Amino acid sequence: MDFSKLKVLYINCTLKKSPAESHTETLMEVSQNILKKEKVSFETVRFIDHDVAVGVYPDMTEHGWEKDDWPSIYKKVSEADVLIVGTPIWLGEKSSEAQKLIERLYAMSGETNDKGQYVFYGKVGGCMVTGNEDGVKHCAMGILYSLQHVGYSIPPQADCGWIGEVGPGPSYGDTEWKDKTMNPPVGFDSEFTNRNTTFMTYNLLHLAKLLKENKGYSNYGNSREAWDSGTHWSFENPEYR
Repeated sequence: MDFSKLKVLYINCTLKKSPAESHTETLMEVSQNILKKEKVSFETVRFIDHDVAVGVYPDMTEHGWEKDDWPSIYKKVSEADVLIVGTPIWLGEKSSEAQKLIERLYAMSGETNDKGQYVFYGKVGGCMVTGNEDGVKHCAMGILYSLQHVGYSIPPQADCGWIGEVGPGPSYGDTEWKDKTMNPPVGFDSEFTNRNTTFMTYNLLHLAKLLKENKGYSNYGNSREAWDSGTHWSFENPEYR
């Protein structure tokens, strides 16, 4: 199985600026180690390190903001076959940075590809979540729904994560907590996390490979440009009864 022609972009939506340690990024590295062995090129963007404006337009400098790094990040998004969104859990929800990322992806939803389809058609999405309390599946539901809504394809088992016990405690990858040394680091021996991270990574690659080799989806029945020009295929307006 050759995945070497694929490109993967990880966007880490931690609330910590570099070079602060990110537990989410530590989990991302488990997935990235698989990509290295499969000779897949990848890149990580820590979203909070960039001056990304709030808004739902492609370039917010055209809407009153002095600076917006989103257009340069979007170039990386558009070049990637796979987008993996990573987020910590805060108050049971994805981070504010993850929500901002989703809103900026949504800002591109009016763009179309060379088939007249919405611009993210043919691309694959997944997510990785870390936290100390429950919320992995809840966060994944919102992220994966949003990704498919703007056009990303979601394979089976497209999410993975790690959570600790309820209440304050060590996070994924920590080696110390309250003067106690932990070896292996917290979460590294979690069979559930390791299995799901592996399955997620390969499922994203499999679907991306299928779509890339078939040049995405046929635009029969799903081209926004064709619809706007009057082509409605087998659709008929429902009749009043």
